[in-house]
Amino acid sequence: MTDEITIRPAKLADLAAINAIYNHYVAHSTCVWTTQPCSKRERKAWYAEHGRTMPVLVAESDGRVVGWGALGTFRPAYTAAGTLEDSVYVHHDFQRRKIGSRLLAALIEAARRMGLRSILANISADQTPSIRLHEKFGFQEVAHLRQVGRKFGRRMDAVYLQLLLPANRRDRTEAPKHAAHR
Repeated sequence: MTDEITIRPAKLADLAAINAIYNHYVAHSTCVWTTQPCSKRERKAWYAEHGRTMPVLVAESDGRVVGWGALGTFRPAYTAAGTLEDSVYVHHDFQRRKIGSRLLAALIEAARRMGLRSILANISADQTPSIRLHEKFGFQEVAHLRQVGRKFGRRMDAVYLQLLLPANRRDRTEAPKHAAHR
């Protein structure tokens, strides 16, 4: 079965589908450690926070949102230095169709266009498919934090992966002139 998948910027009308996908994982997976579903009001505020500066994308098949991805703030100082965190979620009925790969590729391209220096991924250590997806795109593990979360009565580890993007023009012009002599 080959579905035609379109990746496009999310619209306000997509928020219910984005939330339904996310809330499924809140209830059924360790990929999200929170145990409280995201409300419509919270999702709308999240979307408004992203605004035009941080992309929110959806994967659409036959008019249905079947996945979404976003770049967002991890820490304000990191954002100021050109680093955002990615999120990628695929509807549970549409897994293993390369939708996550398409969304992540589109987010990486958006980050390049934005002139970002890097993308971080914060992934539950037991989520091997998500880790492998990021590694496929060149992300490298930069930290493994032990027992920093809890879900379903278990202690959870977090893995941080990072993708360094090619230096943009601003990075090259801000480098100290003597840096080449070190």
